[in-house]
Amino acid sequence: MNYAEESLKKHYEWRGKIEVAQRVEVKSKEDLSLAYTPGVATPCLEIQKDESKSYELTRRWNTVAVITDGTAVLGLGDIGPVAGMPVMEGKALLFKAFGDVDAIPLCIKSKDVDELVRTIYLLSGSFGGINLEDISAPRCFEVERRLKEICDIPVFHDDQHGTAIVLGATLLNALKVVRKEIGAVRVVINGAGSAGIAIASFLLKMGVRDMILCDKAGTLYEGKEGMTFAQEELARITNQEKLDGSLADAMRGADVFIGVSAPGIVSKEMVASMRAGAIVFPMANPTPEIAPDLALEAGAAVVGTGRSDFKNQINNVLAFPGIFRGALDARASAITEDMKLAAAYGIASLVSSEELSADYIIPKAFDERVGKTVAKAVYDCAVATGIARIQ
Repeated sequence: MNYAEESLKKHYEWRGKIEVAQRVEVKSKEDLSLAYTPGVATPCLEIQKDESKSYELTRRWNTVAVITDGTAVLGLGDIGPVAGMPVMEGKALLFKAFGDVDAIPLCIKSKDVDELVRTIYLLSGSFGGINLEDISAPRCFEVERRLKEICDIPVFHDDQHGTAIVLGATLLNALKVVRKEIGAVRVVINGAGSAGIAIASFLLKMGVRDMILCDKAGTLYEGKEGMTFAQEELARITNQEKLDGSLADAMRGADVFIGVSAPGIVSKEMVASMRAGAIVFPMANPTPEIAPDLALEAGAAVVGTGRSDFKNQINNVLAFPGIFRGALDARASAITEDMKLAAAYGIASLVSSEELSADYIIPKAFDERVGKTVAKAVYDCAVATGIARIQ
């Protein structure tokens, strides 16, 4: 199938992938009086007295905003907020299909951090959670940080944290296949934007001790010029040897390669230079840093990509629907690092020791257990750590 042509045709047919559906019948004067005026004044006054009642008297308890400024849309770059709407609608569709979460796409016509933060905050009373999407680095870090400080609902940038959580789950199982410990491997990450920074931070929390980040200019190390603030922070605790070199230099002797960068930049020779039992995750879409068959020919033991037509797809849909489902059910005030870790371990647990192999290290996107397992792990963690606000 030519997905580009067929998708365009379908989008013309669909005229939108989501719609608003009524939950209440309005077929009589009594129905109208209960759902709207004069009856509706009473729940309004209840919420005025106690805003937390909005979770009981409206659909806020199950509603998430999917918000973009259109600056980093699905590998297309800065195409603008309106052009990003098909992706935001698609994200909303996945929220509903995989987590039964109602999601509303909002595309904001501004690249100004102050305007974005203020606009999203002003809208936050309508939602139980905020999913930031396709906002370019480094602004995305600032937008998320500031919103977390002022919002009393979960704020989650999926390009960062969803990717990191699923990658973390995948790595846990890949390490079991090659019989290596997470604290004993060297991890090389190419791409030091939003996803790469989040992956690095998350894997360090999971127990990785030896890590090197690379960008277009080569390895990152403390004191290197031209780094963003987020890169500088990670450079202080990674690449302790201060290796100053290329991606090829960094991969030599590494155990794990993770790519969130550009197509075709990793050669077979670079993979062959890694340690025995190498794990290779080239996740650039639609064309990975190295094709899986080439990585395997070069000696990689386990390979995973972001594509559905290759084995071991590292797909964010395994994380974000269940994470928000669990957070909403717990009425959590935030999505914490502990909740993210719980989600990763939950995803990894769905591949049993009997099933685990180099070709199967992560559940399939349509595995119906995933959303429920992640939701329960996140819910339980929220309750145990005091983030939940349920009675």
